[in-house]
Amino acid sequence: MKPRYMLKLFRNSAFSRLFQYLLAVIIIGLATLFCIPLSTPQSYHIVSFILLFIVALMAVFMGIGPVLLASTMSAVVWNYFFIPPYHTFHIAKTEDKFMFGSFFVIALLNGVLTNRIRRNERLVIERELQTNALFQLTGELSKARGIVQVLEVVRDDFKKHFNADSLIILQDGNNHLETPLQAEGSEIMQDFDIMVAEWVFENHKKAGMFTDHYSDNPLTYYPLTGTRLNPGVIVFKIDKSDYLKKDAFWNTYFTQISNALEREFLGEVALKARVFEESGRLYKTLFNLISHEFRIPIATIMGASDTLLATKTSEKNREELLNEIFKASGRLNHLIENLLNMSRLESGKLSLRLNWCDINDLINKVTQNLKQELEQFNFKVNVADDFPLVKLDFGLMEQVLNNLLVNSCRHSPPSSEINLSMLYDGGNIIMTVTDQGEGFPAEALPKVFDKFFRADDSKTGGLGLGLSIVKGLVEAHKGTVRVENVAGGGAKFTIIIPSEIPDMKDISFEK
Repeated sequence: MKPRYMLKLFRNSAFSRLFQYLLAVIIIGLATLFCIPLSTPQSYHIVSFILLFIVALMAVFMGIGPVLLASTMSAVVWNYFFIPPYHTFHIAKTEDKFMFGSFFVIALLNGVLTNRIRRNERLVIERELQTNALFQLTGELSKARGIVQVLEVVRDDFKKHFNADSLIILQDGNNHLETPLQAEGSEIMQDFDIMVAEWVFENHKKAGMFTDHYSDNPLTYYPLTGTRLNPGVIVFKIDKSDYLKKDAFWNTYFTQISNALEREFLGEVALKARVFEESGRLYKTLFNLISHEFRIPIATIMGASDTLLATKTSEKNREELLNEIFKASGRLNHLIENLLNMSRLESGKLSLRLNWCDINDLINKVTQNLKQELEQFNFKVNVADDFPLVKLDFGLMEQVLNNLLVNSCRHSPPSSEINLSMLYDGGNIIMTVTDQGEGFPAEALPKVFDKFFRADDSKTGGLGLGLSIVKGLVEAHKGTVRVENVAGGGAKFTIIIPSEIPDMKDISFEK
């Protein structure tokens, strides 16, 4: 423990004040015993200077009461034991009378001056502590991002500098206090009174303990007042009322908190405005995009149907028109499936139906659905003969492969090669789809699986949902998906999904 801290305890504690009186008696008693050999008519003045020096020295460490006691004892002891005639209180010489009175005068002056020095020292220390508290608070608040972080900074700073619990009640944006966001389980909530907090918020005045309003409440409530809005009310529990006498410090302290909260409030308002504006723009863009994507297959179906109904066509033309209707309806169904799957993923209501599946059945189902699209390409499938049964949601994985192959078809030139390979390794299903298309720009690779991302709107169309749905469905299987460009052109999608090897005794199949 530091000596300065021990000295502070010695000066300030109630026990030390009583101890100082006892110590003063002991010191003067010991000094008297020390000076007994000097009790001669020629040297008793030396004793007076020794005792006076001791009294002056005690004034540095003790309060004015113990010093006055020590000076009184010194004067009486010096008079009774050292001034001739001995063992009487009679003082014959005038200079001895002046010396006798000097004990009281010097003790009083030293006590007053020392107390003044101590008071100034305390003020300097308090100002230093206050400045340091404000400096640290300002630094921490400047680094805080978001209202929650600001609340945490204030709570920790209050505990650190004032050893007190605190709670901030924020307004709800309509000039009403909302439910506290922090310290729900702390002791401060036991005495918290929302009525007092609302009164402070509405009247912009402090209340609670050590104030003029609601002083019977064990908590202290201060309004947080900003330049453009009032963020709320700070509530704290403090034991020493002298902390609350420094209004200038507290006003500055709470102003820093108010400004930080006001900054975050206004930042959130601006962010909400930007999000609202962006949402409106995105809604308009998405609406136009969906309308355009739906219009094409619908127009194809209506045109082909109208031709079939209005005119007599040859069997060949009839087959071509029916084929166009089939392709357009398939594209329309693909769009609807993507929208429904995205809606399920966004709402968190997508539930997996895991069953043991034959990977060849899955591939056959997907390639059959995309038969017409894949006929234009050199489509190759590579699956190991000993590929085990795997546990998947057959329907969702069908959608995953369907979206990947449709993406490759849209971005690859006719007659180019598209490869689908399946591998089981180390407890994982590894699926890859590789094409020889244009690939993706390097800066676009991190965004490929984002919603509504389209590398080239004018060429391929689409809503930009297919790959985003792939990512969501794969992650629902606790798997991962990544994309990379292939040297020489094209893109390679790799899906890794964990799956155990089944126990052949208990297997059910679902397609």
